[in-house]
Amino acid sequence: MQVYHGSYTEITEIDLSKGQVNKDFGRGFYVTKFRNHAETWAEIIGSKHDMKGVVTEFMFYERAFMDDVYKTVRFDGYNEQWLDFIVLNRDKSTTEQQHDYDIIEGPVADDKVQNRIDQYLNGEISKEVFLNMLKYHKETHQICFCTRKSLQMIEPMQKTPTVKCVMISESVIEALITDFNLDTEEAADKFYTSKTFAALSDKSTALYFKPWQEIYEMLKKEL
Repeated sequence: MQVYHGSYTEITEIDLSKGQVNKDFGRGFYVTKFRNHAETWAEIIGSKHDMKGVVTEFMFYERAFMDDVYKTVRFDGYNEQWLDFIVLNRDKSTTEQQHDYDIIEGPVADDKVQNRIDQYLNGEISKEVFLNMLKYHKETHQICFCTRKSLQMIEPMQKTPTVKCVMISESVIEALITDFNLDTEEAADKFYTSKTFAALSDKSTALYFKPWQEIYEMLKKEL
């Protein structure tokens, strides 16, 4: 998944120590799949530093959500579990991280939502009313990388060869699954142990510049 981070400067190395506490998902590095949202934030944070603001593009490897190595959670929308988690992390009485997740994905508590959260916390509205109010709220999105380990699953797009190889690999494996009725593990094993993949991984061949379909045809001939 291609994701974006808005800031006052381009991000070349992610430094988790610069993350602020008491954010939606706690301290971490935040990105979104919506470029226009990142552009808006870049403009806001840029103006605070008397700068134009910059959007940095990243590739996020979604297989992290299927890998037991990482502790992850995905919130599908503005639901009760999301609200409880937001309230937990936005508790300003502590500066300690309130969870041990590596990667978290879900909606954003923007200004309008935050106002509703304040009403909920002040007892002005119930949890049910709060959630009903958000049924028609515009779609938002964020992913938070909370640990050093999680940073293995995100990479700046300027590292083109690596990113393109991963994107090609994912497309080829999906094609193997569809065309040969394989499960994901079988398809991945066939591809990653092939001479075709070895050639793709060798940057000197520049195969990553070719369409994934061409790489797939090479693999089929090999198989």
